[in-house]
Amino acid sequence: MTAQELPGDGVPHAPHRQTAARVPLWVLVGGVVAVLAAVLAALALFGGSSLPERAGPPVEELTVERTVLAPGTVTLTVRNTGPDPVQVAQVFVNDAYVDFTGPDSPVDRLTSASLVLAVPWQTGQPYTISMMTSTGLVIEHVVDAAVATPPPDPGFFGLMTLLGTYVGVIPVLLGMLVLPVLRRTGAGVVRFLLALTVGLLAYLAIDALVEGVDLATAGGAAFGGPVLVFLGAGLAYLALAAVDRVLAGRARESGGAGGVRLAVMIAIGIGLHNLGEGLVIGSAYAVGELALGAALVVGFALHNMLFGVGVGAIVQVIVQILPGLRDRDTRRLLDLTVVGGLATGVVVMFLTGLLVAA
Repeated sequence: MTAQELPGDGVPHAPHRQTAARVPLWVLVGGVVAVLAAVLAALALFGGSSLPERAGPPVEELTVERTVLAPGTVTLTVRNTGPDPVQVAQVFVNDAYVDFTGPDSPVDRLTSASLVLAVPWQTGQPYTISMMTSTGLVIEHVVDAAVATPPPDPGFFGLMTLLGTYVGVIPVLLGMLVLPVLRRTGAGVVRFLLALTVGLLAYLAIDALVEGVDLATAGGAAFGGPVLVFLGAGLAYLALAAVDRVLAGRARESGGAGGVRLAVMIAIGIGLHNLGEGLVIGSAYAVGELALGAALVVGFALHNMLFGVGVGAIVQVIVQILPGLRDRDTRRLLDLTVVGGLATGVVVMFLTGLLVAA
């Protein structure tokens, strides 16, 4: 063996290591992907036929995605969120059989269908709709108080715009009016107001997370269920964190102040939160939290994801505000001022929730 074939420690190189080192990385990655794709394709084509059929009764699940109430009729848009096809055989409303029109064939997995029920419903009355499948399974849907579905006309969208202005625009403008006062107050007042904001946002984030999980659970797990809420929160947080890194890098290059970056991050976070909150308000208006019995205007998957986006945006805003709570002299984060602000924010949100519920 020549000296060129010996490494620095005098140990000969292994021939197979030299060969592996000469193989480009993209070839190795491509080979691994090709093997995985071939195995998965084979399992998809031949795996099911090699296993015995599932024993037991069929698993039938229907989720009501939309309820439209018109004079004399109730239209349900249902989606099969279970593994087996579902055929609706009979429909009962408040234990009374009603005529309905629907698909002649079973509803396949993840597909939707419309059921038009002949129901002379009365405004404000509760109705329990029971759908009996061909196997005898009964799937129920409850309309707490029947109200005619608002048509998607300019007046309806104008009302949604007005609600969005009340919730997302006016409060922000009112908060900006405090800026001249804050410039003349001491650091303690600013820290208290920042802590108050964190308390408000933390309560709102927890409330949105709980409500999103509840709604996602009721909507079935075919499209991810509660997982989508956490996925949306994580993606929103990571997206804002990435924006923060980009803005921080540009600020260091230009020597700009960090206050602008903080303001931009808070504005983006509030914007994402207001987007999700606006869609939640529109959906709540549609499904009956504000006017019961109307149409669901956002699909379950998108709706659940936007709940999570709002939560993630709120958490990112809290992370951006937290450094401002630290005392400049003692460098302490939690003192009487901050704790008082946090507690006040939580109490204000709690009392607000009681007033809204009433």
